[in-house]
Amino acid sequence: MGARTPGRARGGLTIRHESRAEDDGYRSALAPGLRSTPDAQRLAQELGRASARLQRLATDPTGLYAVVAGERDLEEASWLALLISYIGPLEGAKDPFAEISAARTTWRSGELPGLSDVEPGPRTSHDAARGEETLLAYRRWAQRAGSQAAAFTADPAWAPQQRFERVFERLALPGLHRRARYDLLVTLGALGRYPLRAPGLMLSEDDPVSRAAKRVFGIGDRLTLERRARDLATAVAVPVEALDSALEWWARGERTSADVDARDEDIVARTLAALDG
Repeated sequence: MGARTPGRARGGLTIRHESRAEDDGYRSALAPGLRSTPDAQRLAQELGRASARLQRLATDPTGLYAVVAGERDLEEASWLALLISYIGPLEGAKDPFAEISAARTTWRSGELPGLSDVEPGPRTSHDAARGEETLLAYRRWAQRAGSQAAAFTADPAWAPQQRFERVFERLALPGLHRRARYDLLVTLGALGRYPLRAPGLMLSEDDPVSRAAKRVFGIGDRLTLERRARDLATAVAVPVEALDSALEWWARGERTSADVDARDEDIVARTLAALDG
């Protein structure tokens, strides 16, 4: 495979340039953008890792994820989940949640986290130039609904997938990008705090996940990308939200140390079989 050239960005984040293996004649109806066996194998491995991460969130969360899962006060749990997704766990750190813990405030206090010196994770939505704008917008969003719980629940009659889609759209706040919104709702759903289930990848922006999806599925049209993503998830029998992190890891080779490194080998095997089918 082509070599990756690492670099350093502001905040100490590692930048890895996307590369792909040479075309060896590999073709897959489910992933028509793939042109090499190593790329298909890596996608299967990352989907196995992403699925294992979702399983861990649902059954045995760690770090601040465990705090969100166990917090009695749903308002505090929701606020902490937002901070995790907004700031982002660190990559390659002994404690990936250290920066989030240091900046963390309580919802009840009304205070905003001190973000001037925070080191964000690689999937962060925080932009220092915006200051507190995004978090203030989030607080106003929740206050308009009456509470965070009311905002995330919305209409109790909605199915989990419908709720995810509607709340995702309503969370399009200044500075809160797709990955943070998506990760927030996936996290709250996986941890059992709200009935939320992604209906698709919700590719609303040109971000690393969207670019990886275009490479894997061989097309730029968002509706077709969403359909092909769902088709692959259905063929492998995994939640479509597992593809969000799997696609980004596949393209960039990055994971945070908050993510499990274990793979679900059954899913790796099922993915390879589905791609080769």
